[in-house]
Amino acid sequence: MRSFFCRKRQGAGRKKSLPFPFSRGILQNTCAATHKTCPDLVPGETPVHRGSARPPLSHGKYFERWKIIMIRKDEKTAVIEANRTHPTDTGSPEVQIAILTARIQELTEHLKVHIHDNHSRRGLLKMVGKRRKMLDYLAKKDIERYRALIAKLGIRK
Repeated sequence: MRSFFCRKRQGAGRKKSLPFPFSRGILQNTCAATHKTCPDLVPGETPVHRGSARPPLSHGKYFERWKIIMIRKDEKTAVIEANRTHPTDTGSPEVQIAILTARIQELTEHLKVHIHDNHSRRGLLKMVGKRRKMLDYLAKKDIERYRALIAKLGIRK
């Protein structure tokens, strides 16, 4: 059952607001008896006035427009398959750097759309720093593996 705020009791100049998704009370049906001719009243809906308790709502409709900024499991598995050094390899520097590179690319695309998302930008900078440290480690340990990896991932321009 969906709820809304009745415009008749709000007065002129007040904006119609969406109900808060995290309710704290029980629905009080205060409008149905007095406003049977209310233009907003649709059969099956219960009007609610400001100040009355709001009904519990599902959180899905409020958060469905936000895309989760994460690499999905199948994408991560494909990155591991492409960069592993032996059949059971999941943690070598090459694999870790490749996973970080995929996450960095996805987050970079997100930040092109959401320019002011500074919390995600901080996470991006931390991932870039972590990848940089792993690349430095790999270059120190085995320069040939380092050169092959940056050529494969296309990290350096």
